Amino acid sequence: MRSLKKIAVVGCTGLVGRTALKVLEEKNFPNCTYTLFASSNSSGQKIDFMGTTYILQELTEKSFDSGFDYAIFCTKNPVSKKFAPIAASKGCVVIDNSSAFRMEPDIPLVVPEVNPEKIFSNKGIIANPNCSTIQAVVPLKPLNDNYHIKRIVYSTYQAVSGAGREGILDLENGINGIPPKKFPYPIFNNCLPHIDDFLDDGYTKEEHKMINETRKILDAPDLKITATTVRVPVRNCHCESINVEFEKDFDLYDVKILLQNFNGIILVDDPSKNYYPLPTKADGYDEVFVGRIRRDFTVKSGLNMWVVADNLRKGAASNAVQILEKLLEKS
Repeated sequence: MRSLKKIAVVGCTGLVGRTALKVLEEKNFPNCTYTLFASSNSSGQKIDFMGTTYILQELTEKSFDSGFDYAIFCTKNPVSKKFAPIAASKGCVVIDNSSAFRMEPDIPLVVPEVNPEKIFSNKGIIANPNCSTIQAVVPLKPLNDNYHIKRIVYSTYQAVSGAGREGILDLENGINGIPPKKFPYPIFNNCLPHIDDFLDDGYTKEEHKMINETRKILDAPDLKITATTVRVPVRNCHCESINVEFEKDFDLYDVKILLQNFNGIILVDDPSKNYYPLPTKADGYDEVFVGRIRRDFTVKSGLNMWVVADNLRKGAASNAVQILEKLLEKS
């Protein structure tokens, strides 16, 4: 029998933290005990989890002294930067949802369907990629393996839940004409080509995340990638138009079969019946939905596809729990 594993979930009150708890309940891993941590502002609150009422513990520098095997951090960069190394120093393997460690050379950046082998080369911290990157690299992985990607053009249509509760409130309040608090302009009835801060080159941090994280996950540091990320008035599930140019030519039928058979993908592709991925259909799922697959006739070996996924689940919480699942299988 597998020994009892102690698991910490840090940051349980946010959208991603709550979703992580929901996914953990669905998985119901055997021989695991849980401790739930939050900030001092939320400590002492009660949360129903696994059929039991848990009291949120305050996260401190001594929280991991009692010995944890694994921890899922659903926290912002400053908290992760401070506490994840402390947890790792106590022998705990941390799966971190923030962007604090993603581009560190010695910290694996993992999507289990794409590079699961990297999970076990960790030195105490495993980084969970950006939500928009996760859903992109799942279909890109088999395509790259078979046709060798030469160039990628990302155009994203990202839901307000990606900006947390404040983003959802801006959408809901905007319906009633209440000015936004999270976004620089009203998101209701609008599209904002602005996610995260602008940098000197005119790109946003979100766009750089997609570019740099894709290169790291696919182990292709020189891959040509450009991105435009847009916030749209959708509550949940990110959509992406992905244009890919390959070094090798392809048969369109073979591409569809390849994607259909790849773990974690649901193919939704029949234009004659208006059958294509939608946010309303992807909501609540861990799979990545792919459709509108067609040639880009402007280049020799180009492909267009439409990719949709639940950004709170596969784009964050579920991906982290899937990493945990792989670790538990090997323990």
